[in-house]
Amino acid sequence: MLITITTDFGTRDGYVGTMKGVIAGIAPGVPCIDITQEIPPQDVRSAAYVLWTALPYFPPESIHVVVVDPGVGTARRPIAARTPWGTLVGPDNGIFSYVWESAPPMRIVELANPAYRNVAVSSTFHGRDIFSPAAAYLARGVPLDEFGPEVTDPVRLPAPLLTVTDTTITGEVIYIDHFGNVITSIGRLVWDGALLALDPAFGEVPSGIINAGRVRVIAAGRDLGPVRRTYGEVEPGEPLALVGSEGLLELAVNRGHGAQALGLAIGDAVEIALH
Repeated sequence: MLITITTDFGTRDGYVGTMKGVIAGIAPGVPCIDITQEIPPQDVRSAAYVLWTALPYFPPESIHVVVVDPGVGTARRPIAARTPWGTLVGPDNGIFSYVWESAPPMRIVELANPAYRNVAVSSTFHGRDIFSPAAAYLARGVPLDEFGPEVTDPVRLPAPLLTVTDTTITGEVIYIDHFGNVITSIGRLVWDGALLALDPAFGEVPSGIINAGRVRVIAAGRDLGPVRRTYGEVEPGEPLALVGSEGLLELAVNRGHGAQALGLAIGDAVEIALH
């Protein structure tokens, strides 16, 4: 059994350390692993992407605490959800949407039972007062149903854009990483020689085969050429499109910051021209 923590709190302040202190006080000896504390502030969509990429690599009995919570203190519900990828603890603001597409929740409850919260609950720090205690008590074996009533209408983010026609595949930017690499919703893409098999990760669209060397990737009005395998296939400072580690189309600049150089932000459209 282990607990992971993902937040937008950063590492300068004592917020994450305080959450770990709460967990240690309730469930001593349970290891806590940081997935990241550097989600851009209030960026629920980026957090949803990070969880979707990270959680499959943890044991399925893990407990994942996620606090990217611009609605803290409002009527939004604190929830816990049991899934094949572990138990998710955090705000009901859509943050678990991408995980639920791949690992649908088996049960979701509202964290309403005061017995499993801190005695005093701040209106601005539910990570300390609601989510960390819930994770710790779950790690101690408290049944999910003890925490509160079932939730049948959780908030979900819209699925990332992915459309396929005879001439184009269109997606959007869904994440920008530390290096400035631009991750899109086009994928998953799997190499088969010079061809790419599209096995859609998002949306109800058909699979297909792409000739990587003959297509053109278009973003921000710029032709980035065909789909490459590695950053080193272009000169330093040159932009490119390639298949990233999650099988999604990625836009980058070799040894540069792709998002800045290309002027791209989350939600911007990206297109593969097939002809």
